[in-house]
Amino acid sequence: MVVSFSRTMVLMLSFLFLPVANMAAADSGDRKQVRIETSLGTMVVELYDETPEHRDNFLKLAGEGFYDELLWHRVIKGFMAQGGDPDSRNAESGVRLGSGGPGYTVPAEIDPQFIHVKGALAAARQGDQVNPARRSSGSQFYIVQGRDVSQQMLQGVVRNIAQATGESFSYTPDQIAQYTELGGTPHLDMQYTVFGRVIEGLDVLDAICEATSTRSNRPLEDITMRMEILN
Repeated sequence: MVVSFSRTMVLMLSFLFLPVANMAAADSGDRKQVRIETSLGTMVVELYDETPEHRDNFLKLAGEGFYDELLWHRVIKGFMAQGGDPDSRNAESGVRLGSGGPGYTVPAEIDPQFIHVKGALAAARQGDQVNPARRSSGSQFYIVQGRDVSQQMLQGVVRNIAQATGESFSYTPDQIAQYTELGGTPHLDMQYTVFGRVIEGLDVLDAICEATSTRSNRPLEDITMRMEILN
């Protein structure tokens, strides 16, 4: 589930200057945080209160140990790292992954204030053709690595969204600054629910996305995860 998950899942998978660390400190508040330990290092994500359905579902699954020992089953350098498929636990080498889930979906909570900047945590989903409501996978998620983003690229995204929806959309000066500073995948904006972000460990995300992978984007050497709720 991501921009082309498995056969039927799509990327369930889209100025005031502040350094990355300061942006996190400026508006984190009391948001829930989850530590994601991987075989390549540790990341910490914070979850947005403005996307309560996704926040609560992620916390529920993390607290139950649902994600423990699952694989990062789909990684693409310059794009994203995806996990959360329960079928990936102890999966044999060469098995195609990306279709599993907990047996339910989550209503979309697409919010224009949350964009696909590097480190964004978002929910994977099936494609629009079978999922016009853009409901999210119950468990699969991806974290954006992305590439450099120019203002010209953002202007193109704005035009595409307007043409597709007939509604106006624009980026704030702060969002433009974030994309210019961090990079990301703006072509996914307003298509998938972004419900959190990495506040520690972007270097670990880079390491995961650098992994040598098969043609189906599964790392040749398994990269596992384990989650712990911090607050």
